[in-house]
Parts: sequence; C-alpha cells; structure tokens
Amino acid sequence: MTIKVLYFASFREKTGRDEERRQVADGARVGDVWSDLVREVPHFAAFPKMPPAAVNLEYAEADRPLREGDELAFLPPVAGG
Repeated sequence: MTIKVLYFASFREKTGRDEERRQVADGARVGDVWSDLVREVPHFAAFPKMPPAAVNLEYAEADRPLREGDELAFLPPVAGG
C-alpha cells in the first residue's frame, strides 16, 4: 500500500524533501516505517527512540496500523529560547 510521509525541520534537511509517497507492506505500523527510515537516513539513527508521530493529523503510537493513503509525520525535536 502507499502512504505519504511528511518531513519537517531537521528531518526535511536530512532527507532533502518535504514529503514522499512510500510503499509499505499491508499491516505495517508507524514503528515499522520509523525503523525503515532509521536504516535509510543516518541522522534518524541518532535518536534513542522514535520521536512523536502523527497519522492524519492525530498523534499516533508506534503500534498504530497504517492504511492506504494515510499521511504520516514524525515530529523532530525543536530547540527554543
């Protein structure tokens, strides 16, 4: 199935794109996509655990199943002052 992955802030910088269409296996979960990204993008492997995620604009845990056409975003940490 195909989902859309959105990239923000440092994640956008490291991937070089704002979004992508990604093929995932039927039954894939949010955590599965994060694991794939950790293997593909060295910057993501620096995080000790999966950052907050949102599916279709709602916070989602790693075990949330994905469906065809879902929009998934991982929310990078931000620093402020």
